[in-house]
Amino acid sequence: MTVTYSSKVANATFFGFHRLLLRWRGSIYKLLYREFIVFVLLYTLVSLVYRLALSDPEKRFFEKLALHCNKYAEQIPVTFVLGFYVTLVVNRWWNQFVNLPWPDRLMFLVSSCVHGHDEQGRLLRRTLMRYVNLTSLLIFRSVSTAVCKRFPTMEHVVEAGFMTPEERKIFDAVKSPHLKYWIPVVWFSNMASRARTEGRIKDSVDLQTILNEMNTFRTWCSTLFGYDWVGIPLVYTQVVTLAVYTFIFACIIGRQFLDPAQGYPGHDQDFYVPIFTMLQFFFYSGWLKVAEQLINPFGEDDDDFEANWCIDRNLQVSLIAVDEMHMNFPPMTKDIYWNDSEALPPYTLAASWSEDMTTRHTHAHTHAHTHTHTHTRKCILKSYVCKDMWKNSHLSSARYLSERRWTRGHD
Repeated sequence: MTVTYSSKVANATFFGFHRLLLRWRGSIYKLLYREFIVFVLLYTLVSLVYRLALSDPEKRFFEKLALHCNKYAEQIPVTFVLGFYVTLVVNRWWNQFVNLPWPDRLMFLVSSCVHGHDEQGRLLRRTLMRYVNLTSLLIFRSVSTAVCKRFPTMEHVVEAGFMTPEERKIFDAVKSPHLKYWIPVVWFSNMASRARTEGRIKDSVDLQTILNEMNTFRTWCSTLFGYDWVGIPLVYTQVVTLAVYTFIFACIIGRQFLDPAQGYPGHDQDFYVPIFTMLQFFFYSGWLKVAEQLINPFGEDDDDFEANWCIDRNLQVSLIAVDEMHMNFPPMTKDIYWNDSEALPPYTLAASWSEDMTTRHTHAHTHAHTHTHTHTRKCILKSYVCKDMWKNSHLSSARYLSERRWTRGHD
């Protein structure tokens, strides 16, 4: 399930992000703690061997090796290679989200343009939207491991109601070595054309609009298939991985604290624990983990797309839109602003406090206005908010009018 934290950072505050650092699910700590433990253990092991197990000549050789590793580790372009790679992966990840197939535009058109209150009209609309959802399901089965586990065979698709046994026979009869997600699109197009011939779709323009939207939906599906088929070149992924882990292993030796008595440059103190090397490992490995998690967002990681939820949601809302809500809308009534040329919705107590902070610059005008309407405002405050909470505050003209309207509508 996607980790959502937008509400926690809705407003920029002092140390606003610090609360996010304590979360575990979807965090870098959860992704990286195993590798971090291995790194610390290896560094500690090498340090103990250097300090306790080696003789003096062997220590001198190890010290030269450590200086050599530290010198050439800095020449590995980790920042450049990793930064460009993560940027490429994040852009690819977002484009896949943008191209998720949503049936909303199609269900609106089918509900409004495919007419008929009889059982045949209802069956036609529901079948059209079932084909739309079947198309997206077939694509999700090919790209998402979670969906493939839920619907491992076409028999499971039939049992779930996305396809009838007769449709399954026709589907299997089409011989093609390629993914056959396009077959329900053909069924949809042919059925929509027949509905136009039978008069269920009143105008050819409506038919064209429906088919164009179906083609857009098919484009979204084929785009997801293309992203799954053609990934980031393997050689680039290998280069980035080798660069990061080569740098880390070089740091295990090259960042050891050497004997200060030998007078090596930069080794005047022996601190035992390489704090900044550990942070460097954390940042570089975390950066690589970001790419590892986002390179395929249709897996089962914490931040992967919830493809199964999309399937459930799309099927439910699309069938409701074309069936229960077909030509079923509430009667028209006059709104509460019918005779009001300046429509100003009311504020709740929480919203009014927030709005009060943004209108401080109009304090002079507000002060004059509130003196004019003192008696009216007292009546409003009794019915809207606690009078004591507004004892020392001044209302702006806009909020006064909106509160007056709110009070008038509830009298």
